[in-house]
Order: sequence, then C-alpha cells, then structure tokens
Amino acid sequence: MPGPAPKHPSVRARRNDPKKDFRSLPSAGRTGATPPWPLQPEPGRVALLEFQRDRIASLQVEIEEAEDGRTRGRLRRELSKLEIENAKLALEIEQAADAEKELWAELWTFPQAVMWEETRSHRSVALYVRCQIHGEQGDLKAAVEARQREDRLGLNDLALLRLRAEVERVEEAEERGKRRRTTPRKSGDGDDPRQALRAVK
Repeated sequence: MPGPAPKHPSVRARRNDPKKDFRSLPSAGRTGATPPWPLQPEPGRVALLEFQRDRIASLQVEIEEAEDGRTRGRLRRELSKLEIENAKLALEIEQAADAEKELWAELWTFPQAVMWEETRSHRSVALYVRCQIHGEQGDLKAAVEARQREDRLGLNDLALLRLRAEVERVEEAEERGKRRRTTPRKSGDGDDPRQALRAVK
C-alpha cells in the first residue's frame, strides 16, 4: 500500500531548493502527433462475435431443414435472441474502438503525457484507456482497474504529487512577474534599479 504523498515544496519546513526533485510539467500540455494505438482488438469479444455469427448461419440452415412447425418456431426464437445479442456485441465493439481512439488522442495532449513519452509508457496508457472505456460501458471490474491505473499515470492531483511532479502555473508566474516589475521596493530593501532609470530626451 502506498505511503502518504510527499509534501509539496511550497509547504515544506525546510526548503533550500523548493523545486528540487519535483518535475515541472508544461501547463499547455504535450505537443506533437498522437502516438499510434498499440493494442490489438480484443480477442475475446471478437471471437465471441464470430462464434455468434457462425451459430446464426447454422440456425438459418436448421430452420429451412426443420420438418415440423414447432421445431421451426423454437429455432426462430433462438435465432432472434442470438441476432439481438450479436448486434449488441458488434455495436459495443465498434463504440469501444471509437471511444478508445478519442480518449487516447485526448490523453496525449495532457501535461502528464510528457512523462509518459519519456518513460515509453504507451502500453500502460493504452491499458488505462481500455479499462476506462469498458468501465464506462458498465464493466465494474474494469472501472476499478482504471482507477488504479489512473493513479499510476498521475491523472489526478494526489497521484501527480506522489510522482513528484506538478503542472506549471503560467498565469501565477506571469502575475508575480508583472507585480514585481510595476511595484517599487520599500525603503530599506536596497536600491531599486528601476529608480535609476530616467527618460532620455
């Protein structure tokens, strides 16, 4: 079980170097092309889809060859039920594939993606994507797995802190710089070099 998250440099009691060991990630996120999707289609779902299609074809033949109406009625009911299941599974596979591609592309624009690229964590990110999409489709086990992988990838603030990284706050830095440039120092703080500037005519 992971221990407590490390303290942020700004709240440490001793901080000779506040940013030491903390990785700063660009607030604008990772730039560049999205890496290719590294995983194959899910063999279990694809195999089940093909099995169902083969069974549908067999049932259609059996219905044509059935000699009595009662048998034909039973086979037609079985066929109807299987066709619905097959259509549902095909739609789930198609929707999952589309959602995986969309989430995959989105994640590679995140600031954390800079770290993933450096550590070549493409498959770990892809497995998170697959679990997340399955979780969204109602698979509770996959949803739990996605939460665990989310922590490992630094996709929430606490997890990012544990990875000793933070997203740079550009707006705050710009605001501090602006205040420093426009506010003269108080007396006793030393000479303000801006006070020595004079307009040249």
